[in-house]
Amino acid sequence: MTLTGRAALLAALGSLPVGIWDPSWTGILAVNAPIAVACACDFALAAPVRRLGLTRSGDASVRLGETANVTLTVTNPSGRLLRARLRDAWPPSSWQPGTEVAASRHRLTVPAGERRRITTRLRPTRRGDRHADRVTIRSYGPLGLFTRQGTHKVPWTVRVLPPFTSRKHLPSKLARLRELDGRTSVLTRGEGTEFDSLREYVPGDDTRSIDWRATARQTTVAVRTWRPERDRHILLVLDTGRTSAGRVGDAPRLDASMDAALLLAALASRAGDRVDLLAYDRRVRAHVQGRTARDVLPSLVNAMATLEPELIELDARGLTATALRTAPRRSLIVLLTSLDTAPVEEGLLPVLSQLTQRHTVLVASVADPHIAQMAKSRGNTEAVYDAAAAAQARSERHRTAEQLRRHGVTVVDETPDELAPALADAYLALKTAGRL
Repeated sequence: MTLTGRAALLAALGSLPVGIWDPSWTGILAVNAPIAVACACDFALAAPVRRLGLTRSGDASVRLGETANVTLTVTNPSGRLLRARLRDAWPPSSWQPGTEVAASRHRLTVPAGERRRITTRLRPTRRGDRHADRVTIRSYGPLGLFTRQGTHKVPWTVRVLPPFTSRKHLPSKLARLRELDGRTSVLTRGEGTEFDSLREYVPGDDTRSIDWRATARQTTVAVRTWRPERDRHILLVLDTGRTSAGRVGDAPRLDASMDAALLLAALASRAGDRVDLLAYDRRVRAHVQGRTARDVLPSLVNAMATLEPELIELDARGLTATALRTAPRRSLIVLLTSLDTAPVEEGLLPVLSQLTQRHTVLVASVADPHIAQMAKSRGNTEAVYDAAAAAQARSERHRTAEQLRRHGVTVVDETPDELAPALADAYLALKTAGRL
């Protein structure tokens, strides 16, 4: 080896600047040469990264708040043992805060010609589609002195669905529905209900339900039982405009509206009614129509997963026209929107009569529980001002609701936790009254 070659070697090892040579460095060269050979061997024995085969499998959807498992299969086609660290990168909202490092980084060893599976556990914090980013692999030699590193694109998408927390209210609402349907001893009758059957009169029955012709043909008094009409059409309309972006608690109003819509859809489909969905601000954001009772709930959940509030004003005229096209026959239109004074008075009220002339209209809105807390504030000047502001806000909201009721609209105005069961109760009340 020439002097220049020796100096270059030492410079590469970090022991000597290029161009300087001194005989005293001969001993250092003698020590570092084995290290250089070991490093070169370690690098040569590290399994190549670019030739690895990577495929994915696992969950393609998950409810918000639950865990999704995505499996990555790593195949080592080379003749060397793969000792590696792997980072499976996903968007930050795919994990709970502070858990990304532990969840996305893995150690693995894959013998030559074999494959191994590793599982990444996602716990998303937001609805929508989460797309896998690149997979970075760092392959080590047996001594750990040198590594090979590379990245692979391994596509996968996990759709994060609405959590449907109001599902817990469904059994109690179904029990009430069975009562309305005449399947228990509590029987109701309302205008527009369907005749079900005859049974013997018992004390306490409404005398208007006595069937005198049937009574004349037998020795006991017979009464008619009724059930709510089936195969009614319900159109759920989600306002995705700017007012739906307002946060109530830890989530936007849109999320609470979707949860209430899902409970109503589940209940109405069990009642034999047809349920469609329309999400709108200035254009259609989602539309679900013509689904069977078995498919309607999965279809609604899937359509709602990617909905986000748009920071634009709701086009009430466009919404009305679209709703009338979607519901050509008499239907129950459930509009989940805000009860803020300006959007209702300037946007909804001028076109509301177009809906109420042909359909039964129900408006559901998410109330802020913090307003009720502020209204109870006392003790100092600031608290009194807060209470006064809260009282004024509630007064304006009640006045807006009364304006809608004067147009024949049923109004449900509840906090996020109470909106879903209250909306289901309003639907059952309309069923009882025979207004569907």
